[in-house]
Amino acid sequence: MSTTTKASPTFHPVLWLILYIPFGALGGFVGVALTFLATQSGLSITEGSLIIGSQLLVSWLKWLWAPMVDITFSPKKWYVFATVFSGLGVMAMSAVPLGKNTLVLLLIIIAVANLINSIVGMAVEAMIASLTPKDQIGRVSAWFQAGNLGGNGLGGGFGLFLIHTLPQPWMAGAVMGLLFISCCLALIPLPHVIPHAKNQKAVDAVKTVVVSFWGMIKEKVGVMTALMCILPIATGAAQGVLAQAAVAGYWGAGAEQVGLVQGLLSGVITAFGCFLGGWVCNRMNPHKAYGIFGLTLAAVAICMAFSPATVSMYVVWNMIYALGVGLSYAAFTAMALVSIGKAAAATGYNVFASLSNFPLWWLGLLLGWVADTKGPQSMLITEAILGLVGVAVFTLVDRKLTGKMKLAEAN
Repeated sequence: MSTTTKASPTFHPVLWLILYIPFGALGGFVGVALTFLATQSGLSITEGSLIIGSQLLVSWLKWLWAPMVDITFSPKKWYVFATVFSGLGVMAMSAVPLGKNTLVLLLIIIAVANLINSIVGMAVEAMIASLTPKDQIGRVSAWFQAGNLGGNGLGGGFGLFLIHTLPQPWMAGAVMGLLFISCCLALIPLPHVIPHAKNQKAVDAVKTVVVSFWGMIKEKVGVMTALMCILPIATGAAQGVLAQAAVAGYWGAGAEQVGLVQGLLSGVITAFGCFLGGWVCNRMNPHKAYGIFGLTLAAVAICMAFSPATVSMYVVWNMIYALGVGLSYAAFTAMALVSIGKAAAATGYNVFASLSNFPLWWLGLLLGWVADTKGPQSMLITEAILGLVGVAVFTLVDRKLTGKMKLAEAN
């Protein structure tokens, strides 16, 4: 794990919110702004889901390059580099005309931009793991995910607004890029953090990171966190599908409502959910809290599916869903921070993040296909059923492992 070179001064965790905005905002720009425009530009719901899929594919694989942040430059240097190029990436994707003929090019740009943007997250995660006392994990998780999901709402709602109001789409990307770069100022009050394997040869540095990670994953808490991540629990995958114009139209919602519930307002409510989730995780086992929040999201999906298909119901249930996503993401971060302990921070956190993005990726594609072929109501029911199955599987495995451990201790 990255370590500080001197005693850490006191600073407010709002800095983590600011630093993580570029990571969340790029995801929001892709997942809300570009996704909403997809079906308006002649793409099917399934093709629109590929836009999010290309983003999540990178997020699923990012554990492959996470050790680079642990063994090379300092997290601050990685953050500045990745944030600047993420800004250029969002401008590039906004400059590509959206349509069937340009879809492949856009998917490639999104994938490359998200590869670079993933390093923004890794750098912040490495600093958080190094600078956060155990008794502050819940609080820091809340601010951290408020930046992620609040940034997602900002990138989605504000990005969609800019695309609709500015003369040229690339201008929206340029404004977002400048916003990203300005977040680098939040690095100034933070102490310097050195790489986990500083002053080691490349092979030795990689070995240090692998040994640290293996020690983490052998523990029961690491195993259960990994299991929780790969199950379709509390993914929030329906949000990306609900943002598509053709799906929102089922409730009679248009660009204004989508920008509201998937953008700025959603960001505020999701951020509140993060703080509430962090508060809960300071008082409850994060794994248990995550399971409860997963059941909550499943219940919300069922209620939305069987509510009247009106604009007001679209807005109300999206807001409640956003609150549940905030709760769940704060619990995920708390789970990961508890599990990685003193392990290589960027690697450990991003292995869990990559695992959690796998169900988000395939479930997002599946829900897009279900919405395209069976309708939005069936899509929500599908997500709820899979969430319930995931919680049931986790509960059974947890009880079995706990029983084995107690039996081993007795012997």
